[in-house]
Amino acid sequence: MKVIVTGASGLLGRAVYKTIKETNSNYEVIGLAKSRVKNDLKQLDLTDKSAVESLIEEIKPDVLIHCAAERRPEVVEKNQEVAFELNVNTTENLAKLSLKYKFLLIYISTDYVFDGKNPPYEVDDTPNPINLYGNTKYQGELAIQKINPDTSIILRVPILYGEAESPAESSVNILVDSVKDSSKKADINNISKRYPTNVEDVARVIKDLAVKRIEQNNPIKGISHFSANEMFTKYEICKTFAKILNCSIDHLNPADSQPPSAAAKQPLNSHLSNKRLEELDIDTKCVGFEEWWTKYLGV
Repeated sequence: MKVIVTGASGLLGRAVYKTIKETNSNYEVIGLAKSRVKNDLKQLDLTDKSAVESLIEEIKPDVLIHCAAERRPEVVEKNQEVAFELNVNTTENLAKLSLKYKFLLIYISTDYVFDGKNPPYEVDDTPNPINLYGNTKYQGELAIQKINPDTSIILRVPILYGEAESPAESSVNILVDSVKDSSKKADINNISKRYPTNVEDVARVIKDLAVKRIEQNNPIKGISHFSANEMFTKYEICKTFAKILNCSIDHLNPADSQPPSAAAKQPLNSHLSNKRLEELDIDTKCVGFEEWWTKYLGV
């Protein structure tokens, strides 16, 4: 199996790249990155359509896993043209290439395609994004479904965490710094219900979907959801970190409303149902949140 992973220098992309490489030594895995190109990753600007097609024509992948995206809602609001180019136009181009070169496209989307009013969300529930990030990811989904629905899989995932090169890679990981730095008072969201999911679990699910489709000839296609089922607000995540680190969070204030100044609105509860994956006999188990962080923080 030949696999290309876009965004392979990012939090999720690194986990996907590593998981697939370690699954089978006969798999050929090519990781792409625009910046932070190191080890054996290949530098490529995904917005350069000619360069992308040349690479695909050369490698002839069986699967392309599209992890690259501008995932930060606040950044998307402030850099709309750049975000649209990566989240929508690049995805549309990859869908066209998947049709032309006959490879499976696995597109990583988000729970933010939903408005958060009627959870848990099944794969056939109607999206209604309330911020531009969710809208760009949904437009990416629509492009894929229009161009090549038969050899593509859309996997929606929630807020992610894992082994990070810097805390800023994850809006979960970065909360560790908020907990540790008692000199900085901060308001922390205590209203939006989140389901933080470890990137290693997501990577395993992606790998299992690829193997089932390519090696087991299962005609999987369309939308699937994957999410952990432990629910936290961001303030409750901070409380968990404080418990692990045995420190106070008196400097953090639980905010029970979204600040009017926030550039991007957050859905209150966009919990994703794993029902579709379970019907496909895909393992949806997840590591315990506190268990993983206790080990990761070395406590």
